[in-house]
Amino acid sequence: MKNLFLNNRLFYGLFAAGTGYVMAFFFPVLLPWAHGVLVVLSILILLDVLFLFNHKKGISAQRILPEKLSNGDQNAVKVDVKNHYFFTVTTTVTDEVPFQFQMRDFEIRRKITSGKNVFLEYVLEPKERGEYSFGNLNVFVTSPLGLVSRRYTFQKDAMLPCYPSFIHLGAYELMALQNEFLLGGIKKIRKLGHTMEFEQIKEYIPGDDVRTINWKATSKRNQLMVNQYQDEKAQRVFMVIDTGRTMQMPFGGLSLLDYSINAAMALSHIILKKGDKSGMMTFSRKTENKIAAENKSGQLRKISEALYNVQTSFAESDFSRLYQDVKFSMGQRSLILLFTNFETLDAVNRQMKYLRGIAKNHLLVVVFFKNSELQQLIHTPPQHIQQVYDQIIAEKFEYEKKLIIQELRKYGIYTIYTLPEHLNVEVINKYLEIKARGVL
Repeated sequence: MKNLFLNNRLFYGLFAAGTGYVMAFFFPVLLPWAHGVLVVLSILILLDVLFLFNHKKGISAQRILPEKLSNGDQNAVKVDVKNHYFFTVTTTVTDEVPFQFQMRDFEIRRKITSGKNVFLEYVLEPKERGEYSFGNLNVFVTSPLGLVSRRYTFQKDAMLPCYPSFIHLGAYELMALQNEFLLGGIKKIRKLGHTMEFEQIKEYIPGDDVRTINWKATSKRNQLMVNQYQDEKAQRVFMVIDTGRTMQMPFGGLSLLDYSINAAMALSHIILKKGDKSGMMTFSRKTENKIAAENKSGQLRKISEALYNVQTSFAESDFSRLYQDVKFSMGQRSLILLFTNFETLDAVNRQMKYLRGIAKNHLLVVVFFKNSELQQLIHTPPQHIQQVYDQIIAEKFEYEKKLIIQELRKYGIYTIYTLPEHLNVEVINKYLEIKARGVL
């Protein structure tokens, strides 16, 4: 009987019968009518229970989950429900979704004719990475009488991992292709010297660079042989993500760390499609989750697995340790995108010598964020004197961010200063711009 539930229609009938008995106290002629209502209601309840519980498996249902959830995106979850009763039923599906979503009033109502099945769908939008555990899938079934309901329970436990955003990777690939055409007019910067990616050994002809003479091959062939080099096709791009306390700041339900991780995934997909090598690491007090820059088929999955459980350490980030690790682990010149957040010029100046040290041997792009709430405050017309003061303070913070950009550019450090929700597009555009200019 634990799966038997009483519906509102039954209570309405009991209320009608009770009202009849009350009225019969004043008008005795209504007593038979009240008895009749109660008897009919009792018979209907018995029939309703027999209809619902006479069939051992009247309803079958299955929750269809994706392989994994995409953080910050809308993930579709489907429920397949089939009616095995000989009559049309009204179903109310109540899925026990993970507690992280705080969906207290979840239910989907649908009528299903006999022998038919329907696919129900709802959307989940996770805001943090990790494990999401589903509870029971409950289906409450009501017959056309509608007095009682029977509960069916399916799939008591299910767990889904939530990975960095991956649903829209294809859309970013198309966007990158469109933006590449728009960047066609950018002037390429002439690079001095030549690249050192070996192609082949060939015979010397007048005009070849004498510095490329291969003396071992010359002695074997008894004629001058030179090494021939080609432009680098697989350039190294590293994404370095700060996991310090400043990256815990939330905007739109996602922290700056989650925005950075999602952008790293989107950019890695574009990098690999362009034939370059993608790598990453995270740092706070020390560097962790290092993935060497490669262009293999499983590189994107490897990066996704490394970023799956990355959390903010709430500690002050050690840029000196980052500089040392970059110096000793990245021997070849690379493009480094540093995802961090500087709020004041003093904060940048404290780390400037380490940033300059990294930029000395690599092409460094510092990515930091606009404060969405301050931007809204700046562009909202003030209504009273307090809002004027607040707007002035917000503009002061914004001006200091512009000073940070100028200070970094003074030492040849590129910057991306953007709203968190625009981060994916901005980092992809910057990467394409750097490739089009040929400055790496």
